[in-house]
Amino acid sequence: MSVPLLKIGAVLSTMAMVTNWMSQTLPSLVGLNGTTVSRGGTSERIVSALYPSPEEGWQIYSSAQDADGKCICTVVAPAQNMCNRDPRSRQLRQLMEKVQNITQSMELLDLRTNRDLQYVRNTESLMKAVDVKLKTASDNPRSLNPKSLQELKDKVTQLLPLLPVLEQYKTDARQISRVREEVRNLSLVLMAIQEEMGAYDYEELRHRVLLLETRLHSCMQKLGCGKLTGVSNPITIRASGSRFGSWMTDTMIPSSDNRVWSMDGYFKGRRVLEYRTLNDFMKGQNFVQHQLPHPWAGTGHVVYNSSLYYNKYQSNIIIKYHFRSRSVLVQRSLSGAGYNNTFPYSWGGSSDIDLMADENGLWAVYTTIPNAGNIVISRLEPQSLEVLQTWDTGFPKRSAGESFMICSTLYVTNSHLAGAKIYFAYYTNSSSYEYTDIPFHNQYSHISMMDYNPRERVLYTWNNGHQVLYNVTLFQVIKTAGD
Repeated sequence: MSVPLLKIGAVLSTMAMVTNWMSQTLPSLVGLNGTTVSRGGTSERIVSALYPSPEEGWQIYSSAQDADGKCICTVVAPAQNMCNRDPRSRQLRQLMEKVQNITQSMELLDLRTNRDLQYVRNTESLMKAVDVKLKTASDNPRSLNPKSLQELKDKVTQLLPLLPVLEQYKTDARQISRVREEVRNLSLVLMAIQEEMGAYDYEELRHRVLLLETRLHSCMQKLGCGKLTGVSNPITIRASGSRFGSWMTDTMIPSSDNRVWSMDGYFKGRRVLEYRTLNDFMKGQNFVQHQLPHPWAGTGHVVYNSSLYYNKYQSNIIIKYHFRSRSVLVQRSLSGAGYNNTFPYSWGGSSDIDLMADENGLWAVYTTIPNAGNIVISRLEPQSLEVLQTWDTGFPKRSAGESFMICSTLYVTNSHLAGAKIYFAYYTNSSSYEYTDIPFHNQYSHISMMDYNPRERVLYTWNNGHQVLYNVTLFQVIKTAGD
């Protein structure tokens, strides 16, 4: 019995990393971007979510399907602390802080009151003795001889320290009045929140969202590779460094690892900065420095499975540098590949060899003299850097602004300057090509690095000294067994 194939056009538009952290440092980046497209008589909502750090991160799950294989929904749900962006949740947090402050104030008042009350109790007998003597002197003034008068004066002197205690009591009384007013305000706000929340059971809601998140994540596993159909508006992360450079995250490590690497300049550089998170990269803090044993050429570097792959300066040698051991694990010549501005992209910058990674492995994009300067794609074995397979695209590399791989397809831009668009695609799976027309906004008018990260499904670019991200939209074709 044959298994029916269900085909759906599911548009996936995601950006899974813009880390931990932008809700306060970069509020303009936090939110939802929505576009409605029509396909086959139905409308689909393309939603993308930009999120900061794991503590306040947003996850997006898209393109769920019904029994007929149709895309029926797009759901955005926070991976942790699901209600932490609810205004009522913010109010509750503020109330908790106020309650904590009130609790601390009450503890301080209680401590002072117990201390002062003990002092008053210790002087109680002294006050009674003074009171008796004063009554005696009042009833019989002649009985107050010089000795008795001096004793009375001494006892009154002993009572003088009570005056600051009484003043403290007055201060505490005012503090208690303020606390009482604060408690009254808290009660009013709590009542308002209770009315607004109604009968919502947030524990039940949280359980339901977790269940939905699990189901949608399962659906996401089916959404592997797809064809590029759109690029979002640019998201500027930082402006740093010189006009040329590269920055990236690892394309293979778990999503919990948010390290960012930055390499300024396009030739003779040796210094690689490793930032703990994207938020740290934005602020220029919490980084370690790696000093490479050999300088690099170009900006076509890639971090793949905790190692940096880069082109050695003035050679066609590819180096694999391991960050943890701070050592070169392997280096190999890319046979026949041009170098030292023999076959660069249109912007130059020793960009002869461009290393990149996608869902299907590690790639080198370059050209050779026998290929007449046309772009060559080679798939590399990550451990040995051996060339596994090679394709000649027939596209002149000097006419390309930049290029990147998505799902074993090479996409090429027509320029590195303003007005650039993605207008050529070469499919290694079928050894075929087509001309495309996918516009994107080249905001700073000079891109010297453009690479896709399959883990986050975003494009990293270095644009005239600015580090910029682009969200991508992929057209999905999913084949599943019938229900």
